[in-house]
Amino acid sequence: MTRVPDGSRVADYDYVLPRHRIARYPAERRDESRLLVVGPDEGSLRHLRFRDVVDLLEAGDVLVVNESRVLPARLLGRKPTGAPSEILLLRPAPGVADGHVWEALVRPGGKLKPGRRVVVAADLSVEILDSVPGGGRLVRLLTERGVEEALELHGHVPLPPYIDRPDEPLDRERYQTVSARTPGSVAAPTAGLHFTPEILEELEAKGVVRAEVTLHVGVGTFRPVDVEDLEAHTLHREWYRVTEAAADVINRARSAGGRVWAVGTTAVRTLESVADEGGRVRAGSGSTGLFIRPPYDFRVVDRLLTNFHLPRSTLLMLVAAFAGYRRTMAAYAAAIAGEYRFYSYGDAMAVIGERR
Repeated sequence: MTRVPDGSRVADYDYVLPRHRIARYPAERRDESRLLVVGPDEGSLRHLRFRDVVDLLEAGDVLVVNESRVLPARLLGRKPTGAPSEILLLRPAPGVADGHVWEALVRPGGKLKPGRRVVVAADLSVEILDSVPGGGRLVRLLTERGVEEALELHGHVPLPPYIDRPDEPLDRERYQTVSARTPGSVAAPTAGLHFTPEILEELEAKGVVRAEVTLHVGVGTFRPVDVEDLEAHTLHREWYRVTEAAADVINRARSAGGRVWAVGTTAVRTLESVADEGGRVRAGSGSTGLFIRPPYDFRVVDRLLTNFHLPRSTLLMLVAAFAGYRRTMAAYAAAIAGEYRFYSYGDAMAVIGERR
């Protein structure tokens, strides 16, 4: 009988997490989060604070961050009948120039059919235009304001459902990384939430260079895989951009022997999507549906900083591809036993195996 390798089935990525270990609020300070450092061998673990990350990087290393900014993309309104409704904007519809037509998820889905309208505020309504594959909708934002201005005024921070609370004023700042620049994500690239301007300055003073890439995070990345055969799973595509300047910084650092530290799974997917077989990063933009899971031969990323991810998620599978399945699940078991905080507002993990 042929043995199925560990990490090749969706069920391999199940684990039990006590509900009180889900972080519902961020740490008081970004760099006060805990940091589990995963070494090259199973059981090789260190327990630090995130501010200690400065000691892990060396002069000549390159830190790659995702500078995408989270949109206040959750719109709460009412139908003309007065019934409450919710619109979660996902991305502007391709090929529509004015920026007012978006792909979205709606609630209640069965009631919001094409032709219906949701009133969010006196100066913002949402018209349902059509259905799209996967249960979503094509919607038009009806406002005389610019879309970004209307969202800043009336939108809510799209916190993940497991945080289990309404968004609050603090989330406007804390659900953004300090590197956030380009609006477009509906979920934060959460590994970056732990960095502070002071840590970035310390790393720069140490001789660590920084490169910024963009990947707009969509909800599909965080959905659990619902098919047992991983070959049958199609990952939701996400838009990315790597500038010539960023590619040059990364390639020069690698050529000089520096290691590439990816801040989060979004940075990993961006870099691995644009690297050639020799590990050289190419500038460009487009959309990626790269699904990284064991086994995977990484071309450019040498070190990984990441948060703790949901069971059965493609993000956990990516970490397992990088760190090794057994090492990853052992680290998760240690984090649960050590009462680490999990998910978006939770603690972090650094994988520093002997990749290069």
